[in-house]
Amino acid sequence: MKITLLCIGKTDEGFVQTGIENYVKRLKHYITFNIVVLPDIKNVKNLSQEQQKTKEGELILKNMSTLDFVVLLDERGKEYRSVDFSKFIEQKMVGSVNHLIFVIGGPYGFSSEVYARANQQISLSKMTFSHQMIRMFFVEQLYRAFSIMRGEPYHHE
Repeated sequence: MKITLLCIGKTDEGFVQTGIENYVKRLKHYITFNIVVLPDIKNVKNLSQEQQKTKEGELILKNMSTLDFVVLLDERGKEYRSVDFSKFIEQKMVGSVNHLIFVIGGPYGFSSEVYARANQQISLSKMTFSHQMIRMFFVEQLYRAFSIMRGEPYHHE
């Protein structure tokens, strides 16, 4: 199985990028993982929130196939404990999922077309975080999930 994190806009903060790179490097020992960063929408000042979500949605949908299992990282999604998230990943690996795509949308969320395409929504917290920080939190949780599957001492219960 291959896992992709799809997100809008580059990471500007150096410390966030360093953290992401640290966990991506660790993940390479477990799975094929990559991050696809879609460009920010241009001239957003001239667009309504809905127009911005629609344009971002078009970019997001172009980067997936009908065979991909798509999970939106969304505040209204299902919350998992780390152990349960590990089981979720393991179920996808054992099942027939070849490509698992997690998506972080833009500042206003996702278009209705992206919600319609998604197989599931997951929330990392009831709190709101910057889209850049969510990237680092997500890759850390993904690394944690694999360390749990392998019974490694990274996670403590």
